[in-house]
Amino acid sequence: MAGMEPIKITTFQAYLFWENVEKNLQNLSLRLSGLKEKTDLIILPEMFNTGFTMNVEKCAETMNGRTMHWMYEHAKSYDCTVAGTLIIAENGNYYNRFVWMSPDGSFVHYDKRHLFGMANEDQVFTAGNSRIVLDLKGWRVCPMICYDLRFPVWSRNFGTAYDLLVYTASWPDKRSSHWRALIPARAIENQAYVIGVNRVGYDGNEIYYSGGSMCISPMGDVVYYKPEDEDLYTFTLNPADLIKSREQLPFLKDADQFSM
Repeated sequence: MAGMEPIKITTFQAYLFWENVEKNLQNLSLRLSGLKEKTDLIILPEMFNTGFTMNVEKCAETMNGRTMHWMYEHAKSYDCTVAGTLIIAENGNYYNRFVWMSPDGSFVHYDKRHLFGMANEDQVFTAGNSRIVLDLKGWRVCPMICYDLRFPVWSRNFGTAYDLLVYTASWPDKRSSHWRALIPARAIENQAYVIGVNRVGYDGNEIYYSGGSMCISPMGDVVYYKPEDEDLYTFTLNPADLIKSREQLPFLKDADQFSM
């Protein structure tokens, strides 16, 4: 954990316009222009450019498409990493893909592992098969997507592999109690900060999303929580707090060892 620095993270709990890339990117650009301080990472909701849709024929892009260029432009402009998911068409398959875009235009991606069968996501998209861990000012960051939250084995912090677990989501209000319970659970059991970024408003299927974006500390304390409204918020995470929590309660060393 040597070399870790404090990091500033900006979450955008956005209202999303149904299957309208142009309006979503315009709204995101407008809201991000209100940033009043330097940040290291901007996190956007799941399918931030379209809303959570299965309409891949209309909404899928390539890795050289409009939204990827938008992410690069804003990462460069704000001199920070920009992260979120979009629908990608690649080699005849469709992916719900998390993209981690750096200011220099380089990027890394993670494809959603657990596809939401209740919305037929598993019939439309191809599942990912590997986790990734990314570096941000010495912090090891593990990205996940929405439904992944329900599967603790997939997010298990083996060998203290990560320090920050990030979930981008389109999590409906009718299951918001699960969201509020599972994110703190992931933080406590993995002794890591956990950030969940959700959306707000109704989608094209009249499903309501009430936000509830949050950041929870390894001790289960609330760093940030925002229900209902669209919200752009920046907060700081300090490595000293993470280190202290792991030293006071070093229980990860007693975790069961298994492989998937």
